[in-house]
Amino acid sequence: MQPTRPTPEAVEVLDHLRRIVRVLRESSRAAEGLLGVTGAQLFVLKALAGSPALSLNDLAARTRTHQSTVSVVVSRLVARRLVRRTQSETDGRRVELSLSPKGRSLLSRAPLAAQDALIEGIERLPRAQRKSLAAALRTLVRAMKLQDEAPAMFFEENDGKA
Repeated sequence: MQPTRPTPEAVEVLDHLRRIVRVLRESSRAAEGLLGVTGAQLFVLKALAGSPALSLNDLAARTRTHQSTVSVVVSRLVARRLVRRTQSETDGRRVELSLSPKGRSLLSRAPLAAQDALIEGIERLPRAQRKSLAAALRTLVRAMKLQDEAPAMFFEENDGKA
């Protein structure tokens, strides 16, 4: 297949994606260097900070990820004693997640996660633009044959290990 001549629109899209990915990667590296947690882990810690306790499904909704994706990150945070898993006092079937004192201490030193800015930017788009962006990205993912790839959190390996 012979390379096609790049269109100005394709170059612009790639440049914008490069900017976003660069900032997300730099934010994740900064979190790792400063705090010893990945950007995804920091993002989950911040999501937990806004509530006394959340279920895994509530946390997935708050982080705008799938339950199985956030579960991997939570397992790592529990193993490091940054997050606590406890039975709900009102519903014995419900497991609640909350920050541990160690997690709160770490979070008090944390920089702003770039994922927060990305989500805020997407949510600020008018609904029609969000729908259009989602449709365009869906089409791109299909063209790249990536629709069966698990959408892991940014820069967090989803290898099933805690």
